[in-house]
Amino acid sequence: MHIGRTCLLVMLSLTSIAIARPRGGQEQVQTTEHDYYHPGSQPDPVGYDFIAVSRFNCINCHQFEDDANPDEVVPPYNNWVASMMAQSSRDPIFHAAMTIANQDAKDSGTLCIRCHMPAGFINGRAMPADGSALIEDDFDGVSCDICHRMVDPIFSIQNPSEDIDILADLADAGDLPWQPGNASFIIDPARSRRSPLDDDSIVNMHSVPMLASPHHEESAMCGACHDLSNPILSLQEDGTFMPNAMDAAHPSGDIHQMMPEQRTYSEWLNSSFAQDEGVVFEDGRFTDNNGGDAVNSCQDCHMPANPGAICVFWEMDDVGLRDHVPEHSFIGSNSWVLRAVRNLYDDFETGLNDQNIALNHTRTQLLMQKASDMNLSIDDSFINVRITNMTGHSLPTGYPEGRRIWLNIKFLDGNGDIVEERGAYNWDTAELSEDTKIYQTKVGMTPEMAKLTNLPAGESFHLVLNNEVVSDNRIPPMGFTNANFEAIQSAPVGYSYEDGQHWDDTKFSIPSSSVQAIATLYHQTTSKEYIEFLRDANVTDDTGQIAYDQWLLEGKSAPIVMDSMMIDIESNPIPGDVNGDGVVNVSDLLIMISEWGACGNPDDCPADVTGDGYVNVSDILTAIGNWG
Repeated sequence: MHIGRTCLLVMLSLTSIAIARPRGGQEQVQTTEHDYYHPGSQPDPVGYDFIAVSRFNCINCHQFEDDANPDEVVPPYNNWVASMMAQSSRDPIFHAAMTIANQDAKDSGTLCIRCHMPAGFINGRAMPADGSALIEDDFDGVSCDICHRMVDPIFSIQNPSEDIDILADLADAGDLPWQPGNASFIIDPARSRRSPLDDDSIVNMHSVPMLASPHHEESAMCGACHDLSNPILSLQEDGTFMPNAMDAAHPSGDIHQMMPEQRTYSEWLNSSFAQDEGVVFEDGRFTDNNGGDAVNSCQDCHMPANPGAICVFWEMDDVGLRDHVPEHSFIGSNSWVLRAVRNLYDDFETGLNDQNIALNHTRTQLLMQKASDMNLSIDDSFINVRITNMTGHSLPTGYPEGRRIWLNIKFLDGNGDIVEERGAYNWDTAELSEDTKIYQTKVGMTPEMAKLTNLPAGESFHLVLNNEVVSDNRIPPMGFTNANFEAIQSAPVGYSYEDGQHWDDTKFSIPSSSVQAIATLYHQTTSKEYIEFLRDANVTDDTGQIAYDQWLLEGKSAPIVMDSMMIDIESNPIPGDVNGDGVVNVSDLLIMISEWGACGNPDDCPADVTGDGYVNVSDILTAIGNWG
């Protein structure tokens, strides 16, 4: 197991701005766990009656053997265990990134642990921030017990009455969240289980109450961990972010006044998907297994509903099959880390195997193919590639470091050979040619921040130190407006989209001898540049090297195809290529001579290169100008 290693960073004397100098000359920001406070359930290992229930308690009733699956639908546990939610605690990229976060800002790892190992956080084991106090059960990640004990921070009459006292106690302590984000979850201390089920047929086989919770079908539940900001950096009047006073919570507590890390939930909240009517896809791309209903929530896409069972006792009359069982696969865009997790941990510990990993990857590819549409058109001597974002958030979204999508286009001649390629990717070296459109967010440090940390200004992978968005050309979702996205610190930077625009056009010049073009949109989870940073910037332990080795072993985060199309370029011939063979030569001149003189219909007279109604010297000169 590659976590829980003691931080080896040596702290030197504090300066007037409370920073210390680790080896290599970098200044470590001297934050404490108090700088990373956020409302919600707080760690209390003595007085808080939590004690997370292990996933092994759930197996008996919620894991099916393959030959027992009703209608070939796999029930909750089987899907969850092969998800990044289940393996969030074992992700080698997470451990490598947390090590560097702790190097850069003391105790910052406690915020990482809060989302990736919530049981460890709640039970007071997120300090030390290197994870050395965590126990085996904390490695269940975002477990069944965590999600099914989450409480809606906003009370309504539809919610369980038990919420009243829970929320009142948090309010009295000053810990009641007022917006989702930064792991602002609330956990029921009474261990009651909660789910969307509210029908009379529920049979409680647990030792605690089962409560109907509408919150479990709301995107706000996901927003607790999928809107993240750096609480040690505050928005300034000039639009930049600079450090707050140390050893204290963020002065406003508003995540939109903090340096953005990811804004997936806020992007959704400001999209058409968040409206009451949602978005209806006639092709049923996200809800084809659910009657083609409107897409409203995160769950609609990432937990699609299937007919099936939630319990191994489904054959009992009072349990039975259901028409609407959310698929607990939590499919996203991560295309390689599950295999790395299996390499690093025992199968009994992870629950992973060849079959469930393969199923996860198949589902990931299918979801990514649904996330965008591609359209190709020819405009004079250019091919236009339009990518339309069909999701409820920016494309791509989530963790920005090393994640990107890009356009690859190959121009082919009449023999099918490549005349020119843009956005070429070297599958052996994992290097991407940047002569194309790459959709991504780049962050970095201003000169002022760089001076405080003794690091170079500009683009950077030092996530906890970065205090500006250098560029952001990601494609917005339906319903996008510049004003709304500026308010949530997720507006385009160095790029522009009109209000309502959820697509982007890229023009490529057509080489003279090409007759076809193939365009492909690729997505990559972890770039070479980022994984090498995790390896090389680590001066504490071997987590960066471990992550890098797994990246190599598992195909260097091989890109996956989101869209691919081909278009003929015959409607845009080379001037003088009368016979359309992709080359202007003597054959074309002979045709011109044979058709010398006045032309009738231009469509029937390809030798009239200039289009003036005659085949004459002008056409010959044009052909010679494009010879070869």
